[in-house]
Amino acid sequence: MVQLYEDERIDFLLADESMQIIQSSTAFAFSLDAVLLAHFASVPKKKGEILDLCTGNGVIPLLLSRRTKAEITGVEIQERIYNMAERNIVLNGLGEQLRMIHGDLKEMKPVLGHSSFEVVTCNPPYFRTPSNNEQNQNKYLTIARHEVYCTLEDVVKACKLHVKPGGKVAMVHRPGRLVDIIHLFRKYNLEPKRLKLVYPRMGKEANMLLIEGVRDGKADLKILPPLYIYKSDGTYTKEAEEIIYG
Repeated sequence: MVQLYEDERIDFLLADESMQIIQSSTAFAFSLDAVLLAHFASVPKKKGEILDLCTGNGVIPLLLSRRTKAEITGVEIQERIYNMAERNIVLNGLGEQLRMIHGDLKEMKPVLGHSSFEVVTCNPPYFRTPSNNEQNQNKYLTIARHEVYCTLEDVVKACKLHVKPGGKVAMVHRPGRLVDIIHLFRKYNLEPKRLKLVYPRMGKEANMLLIEGVRDGKADLKILPPLYIYKSDGTYTKEAEEIIYG
């Protein structure tokens, strides 16, 4: 048995009752964006290594482990959240495939080297750092959602540093940052290859995007069919249901 903090709980990982995840309503609980990224990212089936930046409680490495036998490393800056990720590895008996590193993604070169990973994934903070009086009173949520410890450029730069030439970088973000993302991808020689917009339902504006780039790739961006999460009656669409429940 793993130790739990007072505000923590153990949930099943989506519909897969063979996997569990430690979560906290006050520190960190994963959301749909992580699930969509883990489904969207291209992964090596067996050989190779994957890096997940801003890993949180390790949900993306856990989800990816269901798709690949490749080794997966997660990096998380918040010690409390990193500790949750470590315990999630133990909880699911994945110590031989997954490892977690407590640290700043801007300072991982001495630890991880460079150009070492076939795939890099990231679910980064979405929002520029607000003034102090606009920040969430919960420091964990503020750091997870706002660019307190890293900017979008810091994230893209780290992805480029650690992915191999020809390797893939996959990210989930908000549509309002699409121009910034494409600009920064190209600045750091990550050529955008696949883009998918996610809509809460038909007739609504997109509220998420999934993008994948290839280091040193040639220009050829494919705009994939949109993903709608809910039908008009509030139930999941068939595609969303398949992603979430398998």
